[in-house]
Amino acid sequence: MEQKKRAWLYCRIDAPEDTHGTLKEQQKELWDYAEQLGLEVAGTSQDLGSGLTLDRPGLNVLKTAAAEGRMDMVLIKSLSSIGLSMEQTLKLSQQINQMGITLCSPLEGEIRISSDTQLSQEPFLHLR
Repeated sequence: MEQKKRAWLYCRIDAPEDTHGTLKEQQKELWDYAEQLGLEVAGTSQDLGSGLTLDRPGLNVLKTAAAEGRMDMVLIKSLSSIGLSMEQTLKLSQQINQMGITLCSPLEGEIRISSDTQLSQEPFLHLR
């Protein structure tokens, strides 16, 4: 019997608190997406607040789990969940891909970042 692929769910909203339950909705959407893909959820982490830095508690948990080989995929709402700086986001996405981990989003499907992807200093919009 083939072992299910392991997914890590990462959620972030750009707000100091989740007064409208947006983070909970985002996590449910990712759980549903994992179920649709037939994945085992290996773990979850989340952050509240700005995506201008990649030094956030939930993202640090994700990076540690990735380095420990605890997942095959990372599910995110959109690429902007990782960060608002295109350069930082692409760099982290490349690192995740180099570990053999696939980055996926219900909105964008599988996200592939190649080493020749053009980096921009411009931040991009955060979609919730």
